[in-house]
Amino acid sequence: MKEAMDIRAAAAAAKESSYILAAQSGQIRDFALESIIDSLRANRGAIIAENEKDLEAAEHAGLPAPIVKRLRFDGGKIDEVIAGIGDLIKLPNPLGKTIAARELDEGLRLEQVTCPIGVIGVIFESRPDALVQIASLCIKSGNCAVLKGGSEAAHTNRILFENIQAAGLAAGLPVGFLTLAESREEISSLLHCDESIDLIIPRGSNEFVKYIMDNSNIPVMGHADGVCHVYVDECADIEKAVPIVRDSKVQYAAACNAAETVLVHRGIADRLLPPLGAELGSRGVTVRGTDDVRRLLPEAEAASDADWRTEYLDLVLSIRLVDSANEAIRHINAYGSHHTDCIVTESDETAELFMRLVDSAGVYRNCSTRFADGFRYGLGAEVGISTGKLHARGPVGLDGLTTYKYKLTGNGHIVDDYASGKKSFHFKELQPDIAYLTHGFIE
Repeated sequence: MKEAMDIRAAAAAAKESSYILAAQSGQIRDFALESIIDSLRANRGAIIAENEKDLEAAEHAGLPAPIVKRLRFDGGKIDEVIAGIGDLIKLPNPLGKTIAARELDEGLRLEQVTCPIGVIGVIFESRPDALVQIASLCIKSGNCAVLKGGSEAAHTNRILFENIQAAGLAAGLPVGFLTLAESREEISSLLHCDESIDLIIPRGSNEFVKYIMDNSNIPVMGHADGVCHVYVDECADIEKAVPIVRDSKVQYAAACNAAETVLVHRGIADRLLPPLGAELGSRGVTVRGTDDVRRLLPEAEAASDADWRTEYLDLVLSIRLVDSANEAIRHINAYGSHHTDCIVTESDETAELFMRLVDSAGVYRNCSTRFADGFRYGLGAEVGISTGKLHARGPVGLDGLTTYKYKLTGNGHIVDDYASGKKSFHFKELQPDIAYLTHGFIE
C-alpha cells in the first residue's frame, strides 16, 4: 500500500476542479467516457492480473464466499462495465436542463436549471466494478469524485483508477476530477472534509454505512440495510410467486436488493409453501420460519425475532405467515429497511393498498426485488441506493447526482420598486423550451 496522501489537500484540489468540470460541455465528458472504454479494453489483461492478486489474498485470508464473489473482476465483468459506460454515453446530458421557467415581471425571468452537486466522496467495499460505475456516473453528471475502496480490492482498484484517470486527463478533464484514497487512515480525514466534499455516498455493510453516517457532518446519501420483502397474498398466482421469490433470493443473494423475508398469507400457505420450499431447497437456500411455517416445511429452522431484522446477504431466507395484507404492510414498515418490497397478487385493490402504504424506496407488484438497480431502471447504472427521502430515493443514477440553481435575468430591476408598490409581479409560467436560456459550457 502506498503512503497515505494528504486527503484534505486532495479534496480541496477536487473542489477547485469541480468548477471547471461543471462548466465543460457534455461532448467533452462523453469523449472522456469513450476514452475510458478504450483504456479498459487495451489494458484488459493487466486488470485481470491485478484482480487475481486480490482474489488470491482474499482466499488466503479466508474471506466469506459472498465477498469473494463481489471481488471478482474477470473478463465478463470488464465487458459489463464497458457496456454500462456505452449505455451511459447514449443518455442525454443531465446538466443545463431547464426544469421550470417563470416570468416574474416584464423582462425579469427566472429559471430553475440543473447543475452538478460538486465533489462527491464515495466509500465502498469489495466490488471493483463499483469504482468504474461511480467514476463514470460522476463524469457524466459533471461531479468530481473522491473514492475510497476496500483494502481487499486494492490492486484492482488502483489499476482501474490509473486507467480512468489517465484517459480522463488525456480527454481534457480537469486534473482533480478523480481521486483515489487507499489507506484506512484516510477515511477519517475524508469524513471531516466538510469544506470541500459536498456529499458522501457509502456502499457496504449496514455497520459500515452507520459508521459513516455517525462520524461525518457531510450530508450522507445511502442505505444502512437491505432488508427486502416479498409478500405473497392470498390472491397470488402460485406459478408466478415461486419464481419471483426464487429470483429475489437466489439470483444474487449478496446484493442489497435480494429478499431476506417472505411473508405469506395464511390462506395460501398450504398450497404455496411445499412447492416453494422444494424450489428453495434445490437452490441451497436455508429457510427459517415460525412454528406454523415449520409444520408445512419440516426442514425449516426455527426463526427468532432477530431474523426479521437481518440482512443475510447469503442463501438464507426467513418466512412468516400473516392473516392479511395490512398485517404484511405493518410488518414491512416495522422491520424493513425501506429499500425494496414486493407484493405478489392478482388483486388490483390489494396491490394498490400495498403500494400506497408500504414506505419504501421501491414498491413492486408481481416482479423480483432484484430489479432495484440503476442499470435496470435505465438510469445509467448507479452510485448506490438511497432509502432516505431528501434529494434522491431508490437507485441513484444521473439525476440523483445533480441539483439545481436558480438563474434570474433582469434589465435593471430592483426590489425597491416592488416594495414601494411602483411595480408588481405578474408571475407568468413559461415553457422551458422558450425560456430565456443563458446556459454556457466550456468546449
